[in-house]
Amino acid sequence: MKEIDIEEFQEKIQIEFNDKELLNIALTHSSFSNERKINKRANNERLEFLGDAVLEIVVSDYLFRAYPKKPEGELTKLRASLVCEPTLAACARDISLGNYLFLSKGETLTGGDDRDSILSDAFEAVIGAVYMDQGYDKAKFFIDTYLLGDVEDKVLFCDSKTKLQEMVQSISKERVEYRLIKEEGPDHMKTFTVEVMLEDKLLGVGEGRSKKSAEQKAAYEAIKSKKI
Repeated sequence: MKEIDIEEFQEKIQIEFNDKELLNIALTHSSFSNERKINKRANNERLEFLGDAVLEIVVSDYLFRAYPKKPEGELTKLRASLVCEPTLAACARDISLGNYLFLSKGETLTGGDDRDSILSDAFEAVIGAVYMDQGYDKAKFFIDTYLLGDVEDKVLFCDSKTKLQEMVQSISKERVEYRLIKEEGPDHMKTFTVEVMLEDKLLGVGEGRSKKSAEQKAAYEAIKSKKI
């Protein structure tokens, strides 16, 4: 089993916990506690629940103040983009969160430390742990630093497939096509490479642990490349 350096993680996120056990729990996936047959509550599910609520109020407050002219419907869409699973997983990867998770042997072997669902849940659990340990202001610092630092880019990433199709529809009646061009690795840890095309024109290429993730990244690269 890999060694988890809790002190290193604290240095990475610039937060030193008073109660280190809270952070340990935030980094513990249910598969690990089940495998070890330890307390069923000694995993990050409850902290994820709390972190989700803290995340929603901080993001809502930020958007309300940052976009005073946007109506409720647009603010709701923006918030959904920022707290969606792919966005939170991307934030988790930015701080290498997967390297510090306690996972079962099975989850480790199947690439759980890079799975969007596990990473996004753990990111929310860390928020919950920070809130419990040091209160709202420190939790807000964490969210401001690791999620809200580049809002426009993160919203674009989460909505990339929809945004790309909207861009294409403004100039063409054709729909973009996603093509799987490469599939590598064993069944439990496959990597997919997808290209997105408009007729015969290559717009972008993306790679991910699932076809959906690869398509999203391809669309994001297409938008950033400005080939449309």
